[in-house]
Amino acid sequence: QVQLVESGGGLVQAGGSLRLSCAASGTIFSIDVMGWYRQAPGMQRELVASITSGGSTIYVDSVKGRFTISRDNAKNMVYLQMNSLKPEDTAVYYCNARVRSSYVPTYYNYWGQGTQVTVSS
Repeated sequence: QVQLVESGGGLVQAGGSLRLSCAASGTIFSIDVMGWYRQAPGMQRELVASITSGGSTIYVDSVKGRFTISRDNAKNMVYLQMNSLKPEDTAVYYCNARVRSSYVPTYYNYWGQGTQVTVSS
């Protein structure tokens, strides 16, 4: 089993910054892609940013230039630095990871419980 635990959410004024962290633990052989998703009320969950084990990144257009995703492979952690936050960034942010738990080359998708980010205007 694998657990993902997020931290770092909260309430911030527009223009402010927050840093989200996600720690993966449990039976982990390797982690492929790690990412952050968000879901606002009444909206579908959307990919915010992802990063491969080699460091390649993808961002949704709305956060490019403001958010930065990074990871520490040795610690099985992924981070999301969020700058210049806007009220439309308000959502529950979820950590996601594709994890291989043994020498068998099969990856499974895991989610964290979510952390609330609220940006006031």
